[in-house]
Amino acid sequence: MSASERLRREIEHHREIAERAEIIWNWDSPSGRRRAARRASIFVERGGLVPGKLALELGCGTGIFLEKVAPAGARIVGLDLSADLLSKARRRLATATNVVLHRGNAEHMPYAASAFDTVYGSSVLHHLDLDRALGEVFRVLRPGGRCVFTEPNILNPQVAVMFHLGLTKRYFGVSPDEMAFSRFRALSTLRAAGFAEAVVEPFDFLRPATPEAVCDLVDRIGRVVERLPLLREITGSFVVRARRP
Repeated sequence: MSASERLRREIEHHREIAERAEIIWNWDSPSGRRRAARRASIFVERGGLVPGKLALELGCGTGIFLEKVAPAGARIVGLDLSADLLSKARRRLATATNVVLHRGNAEHMPYAASAFDTVYGSSVLHHLDLDRALGEVFRVLRPGGRCVFTEPNILNPQVAVMFHLGLTKRYFGVSPDEMAFSRFRALSTLRAAGFAEAVVEPFDFLRPATPEAVCDLVDRIGRVVERLPLLREITGSFVVRARRP
């Protein structure tokens, strides 16, 4: 399949789910809100999203994470391929003075080289050609700039089922061509792109459908298991982070 056809299919998929995207992605369930808050904290802390910094969020979608990280004070550009998702983000962020939204392709970004201090995103890289996307991230980062992403872990049994079976892909809102990858693939691609201090850390055993009554318990146990050899390899997600030399 050509790159243009893949992008067309992505645009069409997100047009179809735009009105119920946040329900499909499950960011608004009790466990979903915890998971989103944890990711936002990672972006702010690991990405240094403080006043005076300029950041780019790839695949900003409906603006869930833009809304959560904007109060940290950095100026942020949100980039997404879908006009339908961006229209929802504009409504969500109507009063945010430090956020601007652009429509564009993360594999061919409409920005000058060395434009940003930080590039970050949630569950976006697995929609893209990973080599091309991380090459672009490297290009638009300033020397010393950092990238931080959270991605689903294909070694997690539930994630593997979601991404490999046609019926589950449709049920979980997975687009036709997106495919999760392992942390080992992420690490090798970061290094090949030229990044330094590349680290990929497994995290998050809290699943979106976890009942509210047991969220605290599951979250506490999960954070312990994230540090255990072997078991940590099947966490639901991982954090991808690196620095441009």
